[in-house]
Parts: sequence; C-alpha cells; structure tokens
Amino acid sequence: MEADGGAPEHDGWRRRWHEIIFESETVAGRRFDVWLLVAIVLSVGVVMLESVQAINVKYGSLLLAAEWAFTILFTVEYGVRLLCVRRPAGYALSFFGVVDLLAIMPTFVSLVFPGTQALSVVRMLRLMRVFRILKLVHYLNEMEVLGRALRASRRKIIVFLCTVLTSVVVLGSLMYLIEGSENGFTSIPRSVYWAIVTLTTVGYGDISPQTPLGQALAAVIMILGYGIIAVPTGVVTVEIAQAARAQAAVQASAQVSGQVSGQICEQCSAEGHPLAATFCHRCGSSL
Repeated sequence: MEADGGAPEHDGWRRRWHEIIFESETVAGRRFDVWLLVAIVLSVGVVMLESVQAINVKYGSLLLAAEWAFTILFTVEYGVRLLCVRRPAGYALSFFGVVDLLAIMPTFVSLVFPGTQALSVVRMLRLMRVFRILKLVHYLNEMEVLGRALRASRRKIIVFLCTVLTSVVVLGSLMYLIEGSENGFTSIPRSVYWAIVTLTTVGYGDISPQTPLGQALAAVIMILGYGIIAVPTGVVTVEIAQAARAQAAVQASAQVSGQVSGQICEQCSAEGHPLAATFCHRCGSSL
C-alpha cells in the first residue's frame, strides 16, 4: 500500500510528525516549538530554584516532581524525534541530537550520583532553536559556517595545543628547579600549573617567583603568552573566512530573493534551505 507521492503507508505518520516536531512553517509545528521553548525555560528555572537552599527546604519535593515531569516529557520528545527521521543515528550524532540527549541524562544519572541533576541547565542550549522559530535561520547558516571552520582547523589547533602543553611542562620544570619548595613551587605539577596560569596571562598570584632568575623566566613566559594567544585566533579566522566564502557560493547558486525556509531534511536534519529548494543542499535528498 502506497501513500501519496509513492511513499510507503507507514511513512505517512512519520512525515506528519516530522512536520510538527522539526518544521516551523506549519501552525502545528510553530505551536509545538513555542511550547517546547516554554517547557525548556521552566525546567531550567526549576533546576536553578532547587539550588537555592531556602527554597529547596520548603518546596524540594514539589521541585523534584516537576523536574522528573519535564525529564519524562523531554525523553518522550527525544524518542519521537528519533522515530521521525529516516536516519536516527544521523540525528542522534548531530549537534541538536547530542544536546537533546544531554538534556535528559542528568536527571537519570542523579539516581546513581545525587546532585548531578544540576547539569540539566544544559537544556538552555536547546533554546538555539528559537532562530528557526523566529525565521532567523540565517543565523543557523552562520553557526554552520563556524562549525565548518572549527572542524577544518582542528588539526592545526591540536598541534598548537600539543606545543603549548610541551612548553608549560618544560617551563614549569625549570621554575621548579630555580625556585624550589621554599618559594611555593613544591612539585613539578604545581609548577606546571603556575606556568599555565602565567602563559595564559590569567595570573592568579597564588604562587610567584622570588629569585631574580625565576622572575626573569616569568617575564619571558608572560611575553610569550601574548604571542601564543594570537595563534589559534588567526588559524580559526582564516578558516571562518574560507567557510563563509564557500557558504556564500552555495547560497548564491540556489537562493531565491534572499529568502530561506525553515524546512529540515528528513534524511540528514540539515537546515537553512533556500525557499524554492526541492533537494537538500547537504545530502541531496528530496525535501
């Protein structure tokens, strides 16, 4: 038995729920998103109120019940989202899929490790869907550009971090030999901690060199820190510029009158399609 468009009959309910849960173009979809955002804000408010001792003592049981109610609601929603997409693993590993999972995990984990429900504030990240609801999907495109830039520069950043890690270990060890335990550098790990704080120009001041040679080395590390800070900034900036040019080329070839729809691909969950697009710009599936 085939439904309209040649899709299997069982795909009919999937498409209807996909439009409600993932799309914001329909009335039902928009209402679902608005109520979801309201529930997210309320659930985060409950978590924050639970951390206030005076309120928790008086209304602790009520807040706990509300927290579990929101968690069950979000768990059901997450399960339905996985059922609606054709590739559940693709959505589960996407940014919003991971955030949706993290939003419900802390409450369940608190059954084993009490207090971890405070991590439920990660649900605030789900409010990023407001860009789609308010027709601000251009911002989603910009977020995708930033994500591409970070992925493209990850190898350079890893090499940079390894270099910095090697530097602070060497410099911290030198400071341990120069200053010694009598000046607060009681071990190499503590000296490495000082080197990290100094190199990143944080400067807590809990440990400081007292000898002239130690102070000279500290001055070198401070100056070196300013140069090191600029390296990842430059790397990511270049990648952002390249990703932005690539994104602009894709949109220029398919976009109509600068209008972008809120439609989401059922296959890969990609967003930010041109209004007149009939195929996904990421995987090529029919929209």
